[in-house]
This record gives sequence, C-alpha cells and structure tokens, in this order.
Amino acid sequence: MKAIIYRDHGDADVLQLVERDVPEPGPGEVRVRVAVSGVNPTDWKSRSGATSRKSFPEITPHLDGAGVIDAVGEGVDPSRVGQRVWLFMATVGRPTGTAAEFTVVPAGNAVPLPDAAGFDLGASLGVPALTAHRALTVAEDGPRRLRPGALDGKVVLAAGGAGAVGHAAIQLARWAGATVISTISGPEKARLAIAAGAHHVVNYREGDAAARIRELAPDGVDIVAEVALGANLALDLAVLATRGTIAIYANDGDKPVNLDVRQNMTLNTRYQFLVLYTVGTQALTAGAEDVAAAVRDGALPVGEEHGLPLVRFPLDRTADAHRAVEGGAVGKVLVDITP
Repeated sequence: MKAIIYRDHGDADVLQLVERDVPEPGPGEVRVRVAVSGVNPTDWKSRSGATSRKSFPEITPHLDGAGVIDAVGEGVDPSRVGQRVWLFMATVGRPTGTAAEFTVVPAGNAVPLPDAAGFDLGASLGVPALTAHRALTVAEDGPRRLRPGALDGKVVLAAGGAGAVGHAAIQLARWAGATVISTISGPEKARLAIAAGAHHVVNYREGDAAARIRELAPDGVDIVAEVALGANLALDLAVLATRGTIAIYANDGDKPVNLDVRQNMTLNTRYQFLVLYTVGTQALTAGAEDVAAAVRDGALPVGEEHGLPLVRFPLDRTADAHRAVEGGAVGKVLVDITP
C-alpha cells in the first residue's frame, strides 16, 4: 500500500511517500481502507516536534479520516466488514495514522458513518467535532451530553467561528438548542459563520464588540468556546454570565494570560482547558456517540455552502496539505487517499 511516513521531526519536507505492507488488525481492532484523511493543526505540530517527541522509529501521520472497514481482528463483530466509518485519534499510542491507503485502529475509534454522509464529512469530524463537544459539555449549569434541546435557553459564544473547531461548535450548539453568537474578523468569515448556523456574528475588530454581544445576550454568555484566550479574555469576561464557562482549546497568537482574581471570583468563572489526548476515554466515547447522533440528524454538514470550505490535496502532496494547515488555510484541509 502507499503511505506517508516521517522518521524525524522537522518541517513538511520530512514527509515521504513510500510503499508498505498492508497491516493486519489485532484483537479488538479493525482495518480501514481509507478514502479521505483529515489534517488538523495537531498533526503538523506533532510532525514538527512542537508538541510531542517521537515514540516510534517511523510514523504515518493524521488522527482523523474516513473509509470502509475491510477486515476485523479477534473479538470484533465480523458484520462490521464493509461498514462505512469515520475515524478519530488514530495515531494515539500507535505509529499508523490515516495518511495511508489502509490503517488499523481500535474498533471503538471507527464510528459508523451513515450512507447519506460523505467521506469528506467523516474525515472532517474527529478532532474538531470532539473538541467542540467537550467545550459545550463542561459548564457547571450545563449538560454533560448533547442532543436536541440539551442547550435550550443557553447562549454560546464561538470565538473564531470560521475555523474547524469553531464551525463544529456552532453546528453542535445550534443542534442542541443554544442561541449561538460567533466572533469573526471580517465579512468573509462572517459569511462562513452564518452559513454554519450562527444566529449572530460580531466583528471583534469593529466598534464595541462587548456592547454588541451584550445587546444580543443581555443576561450574558453561558459558554465560550475559546481559541485565543490571551487575545480574547477581556472580551470574554465582559460578556460572560455569572457562573459562565470559558472552555479553552487553543491560545492562537500565544498572548500571555493575566487573570483579575476579584473579577473572576465575582463572576464565579469556570475555566476548562481541554485537549483530546488527555481528556479520558469516557469523554471521548460520549463525544463520539453524540457527534454520531448529530451526523445522523444531518446537523454537521461541511463544504463552502455550510461554512467550512474544503481544501483538497492528493496523497503525494500531503506535505503541501501540512503547509496549508500550518499557514492558516480557511476551511478543512483534506487528503484524498482512495476513490
């Protein structure tokens, strides 16, 4: 089979296209013929060595993807062969991700994908959707699981709604019944956030963004899904409801974070930092189940018309796909593996 590998940390040039034997699934595992591989910022950061050290001599990257199960290991229901699936966390604890024609993952990391949902959608779930799910289920006064009605009466602020996680946060929050506000930096990103389902968009670069959000949510925002805490903290606290939650999944721009203790005490602010690698099996399983339900309901579409443009590369240009993500490409970067 064809696979992308790297043996040393470095820039995208360390990625190589090679031939490898088709892997065999072990007990509790499934083998998937990958159709589309999704690329996330964590993939290039792992490759570069920015966030992790190599644990294996050779690594095939990418946590997310979608395809068809073509073999199962001992203890896995044989009827799963032929099942369309989306994959998440494929490289956790193993060296073989989805940037290959075949990959092997634990059976629970291969989630059934409805016939009506394309492989592009499946490969766009994983990290963004599970991160968004976690951000929306950690509030003191909020639900631990998402379903239609779970966030009725709540106001969610999705910072950076044109990004993959922000896009998923908008869609999941809307599916669960929340009023969704998204902060954006210009007209094009406003268009994408609205296409994703945001009820309101606020340009944080124009006028008094906090006053505008307070007009839309007089009682304050219940949950903030935050991508740039250092840059946005003052705005978040200005619009946060009492006992509100700021769920942080990144700090884009790396601006330092300084907390006003008295202000946060008065608000009873909850800060929830999150990363999927250490979130725990229970949260991942719950997230996968709820995301799968949202997919079945048609609540997580992707593509330009749904607020998440797709940027495609063939397998032999995976290095260019990494460069695109690292360069801040708007939308979801995908690698086409097999027809």
